[in-house]
Amino acid sequence: MYYKYMPHFFIKSTSIKDNIIIDKDNYNHIARALRARRGEKLLFIDENQIEYETVVDSITTDEVIAKIENSYKSFRRLDFGLYLAQSPLRSDAQSFVIEKATELGVKGIFPVRTDYCALSDEVIKKKIVKWQKIMIEASKQCERADIPTCFEPEILENLIDKFDRVIVFCERIAKKTLKDIAPLKKNDNVLVIIGPEGGFSDREFQIFSKKGIDMLTLGNLILKAETAVTVALGNIIYEYNSKN
Repeated sequence: MYYKYMPHFFIKSTSIKDNIIIDKDNYNHIARALRARRGEKLLFIDENQIEYETVVDSITTDEVIAKIENSYKSFRRLDFGLYLAQSPLRSDAQSFVIEKATELGVKGIFPVRTDYCALSDEVIKKKIVKWQKIMIEASKQCERADIPTCFEPEILENLIDKFDRVIVFCERIAKKTLKDIAPLKKNDNVLVIIGPEGGFSDREFQIFSKKGIDMLTLGNLILKAETAVTVALGNIIYEYNSKN
């Protein structure tokens, strides 16, 4: 497999002509960071989730020209829509959450300002651009078929009614696990809600209860918020992806 260790690059289908890809947007990464040379293999993917196995034909002063050897619809995606609503953490912990959620296939992340959130609305808004960049790089690294979106800060109450299914992970009061709830359906849009280190407030628990939202546990251990995100998303993918 030629492409095992090479990250792929996102392009527009308009960059393709006569079985040739002419790429300017990724020039710095390919030519300067990776120092790719003529004859090397590269992977590209366009907005239609078509993946292209290519070989570099030439590199000019501002563009990479590659010949397409093979193309196919990318399979690197979940078969249901997975979204994360999460109370942002401080510094490196939040960057970790953004990166791992991207690797695990979420279509979007909603930063939510919960009652015990560690960051203010102003700080959260300033971080959106940084978090989106992390998503782009993580998508390239894990060869995703698409790039997820880091949305503007949202209020929990406004999000809940927009999804086919909503699941909240709240360790200290929940008794049920994923195995105790109705299975997801293929093509469902699922929102997973994870709180801050301090957990959810009584007010927020009342909102979940009134809406009839499944409140679940990840087990007997109390996990750090960034750990809870990766475990929760991983468990949902294990239980429901490609099973319906």
